[in-house]
Amino acid sequence: MSLYVLSLVLTAAVLHASWNLLSKKTQGKTPYIWLMYIASNIVYLPVLLVKLKQGDITYSQPLIWFSVSSAVLHLGYYIVLQKGYRSADLSVVYPLARGSGPLFSSIAAILFLHEQVRITTTIGLILMIAGVLLITGLSFKKDDNKQLMTGITYGVLTGLFIALYTFNDTIAVKSYAVSPLPLTLATNLFGAILLFPFILSKKEELKREIKLHKWIIIAIAILSPAAYILVLEALRYAPLTVVAPARETSILLGVFMGSRVFNEKDSKRRLLASVLILGGIIALSLS
Repeated sequence: MSLYVLSLVLTAAVLHASWNLLSKKTQGKTPYIWLMYIASNIVYLPVLLVKLKQGDITYSQPLIWFSVSSAVLHLGYYIVLQKGYRSADLSVVYPLARGSGPLFSSIAAILFLHEQVRITTTIGLILMIAGVLLITGLSFKKDDNKQLMTGITYGVLTGLFIALYTFNDTIAVKSYAVSPLPLTLATNLFGAILLFPFILSKKEELKREIKLHKWIIIAIAILSPAAYILVLEALRYAPLTVVAPARETSILLGVFMGSRVFNEKDSKRRLLASVLILGGIIALSLS
């Protein structure tokens, strides 16, 4: 991994952790997601118009097809993730989702994109996943095995959706030269269109979200697309097997931010997890 790609991924991780920290303050239901989609397209529309005028972005059929499929997969991700959070512990669903996502992405990249498997990539992937699981406190010593299995199921399903939309978008930028900016904005646009029938009967919830969380929605509308655009840009220069796990450093940053905001304890476990994740980043950078 070059220094340029590493800087893209780490910057994306900071932005991702930041908007997730903000998102915890909201309900995160359908009206909120729809408003976030709309706001992000409004915010980035001037940038898109400038890029179009300069000729840096061109329309293509792959842009449409990949953004539609990406929108469907992103919605599936949000639905499964929220269902998991309602049915099981956060400490089970979230680490499994973020940890299994890179694993599925890397397997898909090896099988279908024919990316080479290097020993440093394998070591880095293992260290990253181990650090993710440790830092979020995943434990299989639970009394309620039914709830645990529910969390595992939804966590892995969420990770699968992460891998699917990441793989979909990787093919778009690598094989069809689709630009990350229009791909991200078109995905948000189609996501808003797909959600529109479901928010027609929720006008009061929309008004409440705007009243209570308008500034958070605007902030996330800026940070979330920026984070993903940087990841897609990194994928133009580095293998998916490297970028996918490296972006999960956002979990480390998110937990650090959460501990500062909510005064969370257990510093020894987090320190060990930080060492594992840092070791994973170093191993991936040598791939």
